[in-house]
Amino acid sequence: MGTTILIVDDNEDIRFTLKEICHYANWSVLEAATGKQAIDLYSKMNPDLVLLDYHMPDWDGVKTTKAIRNVSQTVPIIVLTVDERQEIADTFLNAGATDFALKPIKAPDLLSRIRINLKIGKLTENQNSVFVDKGINQATLMSIKNYLIQQDDPSTINDIQKALPVAYQTVHRYLNYLEGKGEVEVISQYGKKGRPKNTYKFI
Repeated sequence: MGTTILIVDDNEDIRFTLKEICHYANWSVLEAATGKQAIDLYSKMNPDLVLLDYHMPDWDGVKTTKAIRNVSQTVPIIVLTVDERQEIADTFLNAGATDFALKPIKAPDLLSRIRINLKIGKLTENQNSVFVDKGINQATLMSIKNYLIQQDDPSTINDIQKALPVAYQTVHRYLNYLEGKGEVEVISQYGKKGRPKNTYKFI
């Protein structure tokens, strides 16, 4: 079966652009102009991934994310936003989003994010809970894994924190969790002075 992407945005022109990008990758597309339409479509069609706008009338992206998570705990949700503030990212991650794409949309970046999130979605679709351990949220965990998988070179906590964005302390806690699971390798780099700098690589 082919891949189906659900696009949720109240702007028809943006939906058209996103649809063209998805069609370029030979993915089928479902369109919703509101959060309520998205939930109805999701429940009926069970798409493989959701592209979700933040600013929408009636149901915004956060409320829609929570509603989708009530239906599916594992489907990847990529939030589209012009807002780079840390508190917005934290709110979406806590609601269950898995990744972010900044507007204006750049096709190569979005295609890469969709592909990696589809892979992660396949790996996690059989999990029964968004919580894999006490205090560990599946969505946040997948976002950090997502970033590390895409990197050829080891990354610092600062690298990850700036890219997602997720708070420094949160990244550190999740990396420790992944290290304990044997999924992340910690590489210490020693300089001429001071403490060694740790970098992290997905195994």
